[in-house]
Amino acid sequence: MSDTTPAPRQWSPTHGDPYRPAPYRPERTAPEESLARAARLRERMDERRTVRAFSPDPVPEQVLRDAIACAATAPSGAHQQPWTFVLVKDPEVRRRIREAAEHEEQLSYDGRLGEEWLAALRPLGTDAVKAHMTDAPALIVVFQQRYWLGEDGTKRKHYYVDESVGMLLSALHLSGLAALIHTPSPMRFLGEVLGRPENEKAFAVIPVGHPADDCEVPDLVRKSLDQVLVEI
Repeated sequence: MSDTTPAPRQWSPTHGDPYRPAPYRPERTAPEESLARAARLRERMDERRTVRAFSPDPVPEQVLRDAIACAATAPSGAHQQPWTFVLVKDPEVRRRIREAAEHEEQLSYDGRLGEEWLAALRPLGTDAVKAHMTDAPALIVVFQQRYWLGEDGTKRKHYYVDESVGMLLSALHLSGLAALIHTPSPMRFLGEVLGRPENEKAFAVIPVGHPADDCEVPDLVRKSLDQVLVEI
């Protein structure tokens, strides 16, 4: 950054501040280019699969940082950006998370889930063993900030906190990595293991890496566009 380049603006709470508009004039994409980009994106995203068998090979940390930065651009209620992404690479911490997750999952598979949910999971071949927690070289644990917590103890409610996770999965996939959304229930142990403050609630654990050489995924079929789209 040169001496004449302005420093990036830093985020600060804007609760109650007046509306301050800024011009937005992005360059319009030509229709043929837009069609080509959309077709390529649809093709790339159709290749995305949830992976449960990971290679331990490391991945560039900057790729993970950039994917998280992309996720942080997701829309949020009142632009409160109520997320925390905890990048966990430490093997011992990942082991502790796996141990706690498997404990909760075993209780769930032993009956806490209920037969209807177990029947829904059966075609996917899942069970209480969560080797991906320690096999993958990194975990991204997503926390919802249920409310803003100021240094003086001030609390302000947050709204609509789920939107970023889909963008994170897309960014990881488009960067050439595989991922999995894992939601052990209950998830309170994640905040305890990772030392998160009282205003944060765990939302998901996302193992990230490359598929193992012998990786297999369920033989699934996605719904066609006409099964999910209604045009009026």
